[in-house]
Amino acid sequence: MILIIDDDAAIRSSLEFVLKRAGYDTQAVATPDAALTAVRRMPPDLVLMDMNFSLSTSGEEGLRLLRQVKTLCSEVPVILITAWGSISLAVEGMRAGAFDFITKPWDNMMLLNSIRTALALNSPAGSSTDEPHFDKIIGKSKALRQVLQTVSRIAATDASVLITGENGTGKELIAEAIHSNSARRDAPFVKVNLGGISQGLFESEMFGHCKGAFTDAISDRTGRFTLADKGTIFLDEIGDLDMSCQVKLLRVLQDRTFEVLGDSHPHRVDVRVVSATNADLAKKIAERQFREDLYYRINLITIHIPPLRERREDIPLLVRHFADELARQQHLPKTHITDDAIEYLCRQPFPGNVRELKNLTERTLLISGKTTLDVADFSEHISDTSNNVLSPTGLNLEEMEKRSIEAAIEKSGGNMAHAARSLGISRPALYRRMAKYGII
Repeated sequence: MILIIDDDAAIRSSLEFVLKRAGYDTQAVATPDAALTAVRRMPPDLVLMDMNFSLSTSGEEGLRLLRQVKTLCSEVPVILITAWGSISLAVEGMRAGAFDFITKPWDNMMLLNSIRTALALNSPAGSSTDEPHFDKIIGKSKALRQVLQTVSRIAATDASVLITGENGTGKELIAEAIHSNSARRDAPFVKVNLGGISQGLFESEMFGHCKGAFTDAISDRTGRFTLADKGTIFLDEIGDLDMSCQVKLLRVLQDRTFEVLGDSHPHRVDVRVVSATNADLAKKIAERQFREDLYYRINLITIHIPPLRERREDIPLLVRHFADELARQQHLPKTHITDDAIEYLCRQPFPGNVRELKNLTERTLLISGKTTLDVADFSEHISDTSNNVLSPTGLNLEEMEKRSIEAAIEKSGGNMAHAARSLGISRPALYRRMAKYGII
């Protein structure tokens, strides 16, 4: 049963009509007192509630009621209804434990999607009986298994997902796994590197443009959201998005509508949004570099990918996989890697994570030309950073990473492209880390 709480009779009637047509049982009440009585009598499956009652517009009554409902039945998801101009109030509600928020006037499809997602995630058995497939993900560590268990549970829903983790940990692979195990698997999976899109091109890239919309628009362009219709859009490096672009992104994520440049007609899309970042978004919010309302819109579910140093038992499987794949692609004989070499690799910190390990394995195999690889073969090609950071004691991870970067830059003679490759990260990522640690 879905409990509707709103002091406006027209709103209550409209919501009841929409939900009953969708097959849900409903109960509608007009006041906070009536809502608490209903919750005490029989906890609902979901609560859909307004943030303002009577003549109040501050939202205090709604926040108080939300806290009371969460106290009485903490596991029941609550979806807030608020005006677009009161999103800051909805953000307060999300902090207080609300599952999601929708804005008036709402879109029925968006409302029902949010309700289905909330109910599916709140179901003890999960929402899918299909056996999940993770063919591209290599590893058996407990940390990785926990990530894949979460993916299995949420893949069949339409919940927005935020994937966090260091560069090179495999965030894109997890995003692909979410898509391939969802009902959208046969629709497009569109990848967008937001860190590589300039502010001036953002609207054209994301929403498209019509011929003649601006000086260089010599033909129509289809935007990424349109390409992803019915499928999944993967917004990588979302923490690097400019503040002005964040506002534009928030609006389309809010109601799934946008305007193509040069066309005043609104376009609607049905997409699932999966985002990823290696940035500390909480810190960026505190520094006013990332919108808190956008943060709550993109992370109904957060999945953190552990760094390779926290799942070292996966290193032997990964090394073997990378070596076999390269041999297959390049038509090379199968390579044997000694136990001593595997043990040596398992001791390395790999600040570039799986990407660095893959780079090292392939480089060693190709350059050595041997069919048996030992410690000496890998140590000859591994970045000096690994050896440098293993010997000192008492260093935290940030200090280790800083020393790794400094050593890689020194070894490359200041060639940033070579330094980035040796670390297994991109050159823009290297520059961001240099700025972070004050490395000149």
